[in-house]
Amino acid sequence: MTIEYRVEAMNPQAHLFRVTLAVPEPSLEGEVLRLPAWIPGSYMIREFARNIVELKASQGERSVALTQLDKHSWQTAPLKAGAALTVQATIYAWDLSVRCAHLDESHGFFNGTQLFLQVAGRETETHRVEICRPAGEAFAAWKVATTLPAVGRRSVDKAGFGLREAPDYDTLVDHPVEMGSWQSVKFEACGVPHEMVVTGVARFDTARLAADLKKTCESVIRFFGKTPPFSRYLFMTLAVGDGYGGLEHRDSTALICSRNDLPVIGDSSTSDGYRTFLGLCSHEYFHAWNVKRIKPAAFVPYALDRENHTRLLWVFEGFTSYYDDLALVRGGLISQGEYLSLLAKTVTAVERNPGRLHQSVAQSSFDAWTKYYRQDENSPNAIVSYYQKGSLVALGLDLLIRTKTAGAKSLDDVMRHLWRHYGEGSSGVPEGAMPAIVKEATGVDVRREIARWAEGCEDVPLARLLKPFGVTLSRKAAARISGLGIRTKAEGTVLKLANVIEGGSAQAAGLSAGDELVALNGLRVTAGNLDSLLARCQTGETLDLLVFRRDELRHFKPVLEAPRLEECALGLDAGSAKSLGLRNAWLKG
Repeated sequence: MTIEYRVEAMNPQAHLFRVTLAVPEPSLEGEVLRLPAWIPGSYMIREFARNIVELKASQGERSVALTQLDKHSWQTAPLKAGAALTVQATIYAWDLSVRCAHLDESHGFFNGTQLFLQVAGRETETHRVEICRPAGEAFAAWKVATTLPAVGRRSVDKAGFGLREAPDYDTLVDHPVEMGSWQSVKFEACGVPHEMVVTGVARFDTARLAADLKKTCESVIRFFGKTPPFSRYLFMTLAVGDGYGGLEHRDSTALICSRNDLPVIGDSSTSDGYRTFLGLCSHEYFHAWNVKRIKPAAFVPYALDRENHTRLLWVFEGFTSYYDDLALVRGGLISQGEYLSLLAKTVTAVERNPGRLHQSVAQSSFDAWTKYYRQDENSPNAIVSYYQKGSLVALGLDLLIRTKTAGAKSLDDVMRHLWRHYGEGSSGVPEGAMPAIVKEATGVDVRREIARWAEGCEDVPLARLLKPFGVTLSRKAAARISGLGIRTKAEGTVLKLANVIEGGSAQAAGLSAGDELVALNGLRVTAGNLDSLLARCQTGETLDLLVFRRDELRHFKPVLEAPRLEECALGLDAGSAKSLGLRNAWLKG
């Protein structure tokens, strides 16, 4: 049997998709229909059903009643034999992100988790979808970009509209779709066709982007083997004024970036924005192996109606965050010095948040659903990023293994072991299995390090671990404002406290996130002058600070402490031939 869908851009101006579901030979007792509550790769319950505007069911001319069971599930009334069940949903699509759906007169984008109702118990049947061209002359130039296979050569038109098919529901919703007009960048990586489509108003160097993406992708492919686990790969990129994000899929990724981050025509330099964009592409591409195919056992299979808890996101997101920039230096896209600068920024970002002393990356992984993806003003004091600290744990393990085996083994061997033994079709990586996996792949016992760095809250001792590689680690003082232990945010000309850091003098004095700074030592504070005001104050001085808390004027006297030594710098030491050999093996692959 085949579950069938039809997707229509019903009213782009109103941001409405119409999705029609046809269920052949439905159960006479009725069917349970369910829309996913989250999308794999983004670990938060997003309740996609809230975007359903209208939902109705029928058999032929006969209307079928729907009873809502919970916030995203419906039960049909008993059904008649011999007629397909038809369910029509009108879905609001105005979320300009990589996770949901967006539709207007310029383009349409959707993830299947927001549009396709799941027929409970029939998830393993073939699923087919017809993607329809929007009506009207304004959409005559629209095309479809997706890696969801066509049913046959003649089932889609030249623009890509028509019938496509997936072997099951999980595969169906793992193929996002972009509709509209875009710029296309095509290249081959290790002989496999790759394409990036860029939607949005943007002028950029397509030839350079193609060449750089080719190097990035080939670096990752060769890391895991000779050929990738897909026959085609698609980057779907939305260029906007200001944005950043990505979401991985099995043979594609959805990205959002600032148009200014794309390479400038005629400029051979590499801006920070372009370097960041290449790192994002590398990160999501690496995920085609690590998390889309090498998965935690808790994700096999995905349960899309509830949280899927695992303590291993520090491996799947953290290790991927480690290898994304490493792939750039190994691919020749950035220098070793540039790579170390990026690494130093990650160390700084982790160490400046005291939350790392309270929450391990393993616990952060488990709590992703309720803490990491739902951060508030106290998050810097309470949580740690399994992306950032996870990448430092990966770095620490890599350096440790290389040192203990005199360069004969590395974390690379662990990743390839995971690919061979826990790749596509496996039952996933069990909780708590990483120490044994590392030992089997490299012969190095890392139980103590994983217990301390990943399951515990100890900092990875990077200065010591980097020394045999001829890399030095130092720290310098941050901005003067760090001596108060606050982070601010501007709202027009007003300056407010975004975070009050644990252990800082601002917290001790009673200041709170959300306080509006009014005056310092008798002078007005604005969004642009706090640093200059603090520059005229002395370390150890008691400050006279006026703030508004809500509509109440409050008076505080924090002490200005010395700026915190929280900015990390990594440098190259001439070192010995041995350290140079270790470093080159690490950074050149």
